[in-house]
Amino acid sequence: MPKGANQKRKLMVLARFLLKHSDEAHPVTLGQLQEELERWDASAERKSIYDDMEQLRQLGLDVQTRRGVGGGWFIGQREFELAELKLLVDAVQSSRFLTQKKSNALIHKLESLASVYQARQLQRQVYVDRRIKTMNESIFYNVDQLHGAIAARRVIAFRYFEVNMAKERVYRRDGSEYRVTPYGLIWDNENYYLAGWDHAKKEVRHYRVDKMAEIQLTGERGRERDGWDLEGYTRRHFGMYAGRPCQLRLRCAAALAGVFLDRFGQDIMLVPQDEGHFTVTLDLVVSPPFWGWLFGLGEQVEVLSPTWAVEEFRGRLARVAAVYEST
Repeated sequence: MPKGANQKRKLMVLARFLLKHSDEAHPVTLGQLQEELERWDASAERKSIYDDMEQLRQLGLDVQTRRGVGGGWFIGQREFELAELKLLVDAVQSSRFLTQKKSNALIHKLESLASVYQARQLQRQVYVDRRIKTMNESIFYNVDQLHGAIAARRVIAFRYFEVNMAKERVYRRDGSEYRVTPYGLIWDNENYYLAGWDHAKKEVRHYRVDKMAEIQLTGERGRERDGWDLEGYTRRHFGMYAGRPCQLRLRCAAALAGVFLDRFGQDIMLVPQDEGHFTVTLDLVVSPPFWGWLFGLGEQVEVLSPTWAVEEFRGRLARVAAVYEST
């Protein structure tokens, strides 16, 4: 083998071995490196390996040396710190959006970014209350396809479905095709949603990605956004449910200030009313999940306006109470 080709192989073999088999707690010895090189028919003398280590440093690999008993070479700084990889593994493992099969595959790839010793610390299970992993692996690829459609600014076509009591798909709009200009993807309550302009309804709507089937990128140019803002749209929709938009004014107990700031952001204005209460006006889309959230706050919150919202909430409370009055 020509000397130049042999040198390139040596550097590649040494880099891969160091990345996989070494870290600060597990340096590799000269003998281990020579043995690995021999496996690849790229044997080397002691001095040349020292030179190779220096070349790897110059190429950007953080090769560290520890002298004395138990010493050797190891990779110091990596692209991802171990703590960062643990966070990524936890996020993958706890994501309901990913199937268990896809989660395992992604975690295996993340493990390859650490040494074999560090990878053992990444093999962990994260418990998330009430998590149910999806069974639909196509979602993973649908998201990638939708990102491509957003970047290309092209209309997409798909069919949209619900699942009935028999766990069968029931397609909306009698199974007819949806045509949508995709504007952005939203991650909310462990689900992916696509927001975009619905060409049939002539308005911006959102769709759960796991309920979208047969997605196709068309050659039709998408509709311009005209100042539409993804962040603002997301903030207004509670739990990504459709509903009636309004400026909702509430009277709240002072103890709930943190609750509202956490849920609606630091930009909302809390207006002190008296020592124990404040009022807040929220620009949102009123929907069943919002009323459910508000009900959980009990008597600490009162809906002040608009009038139709006050009546709607009062009616919902009365209908629930009637169920228990009749039993």
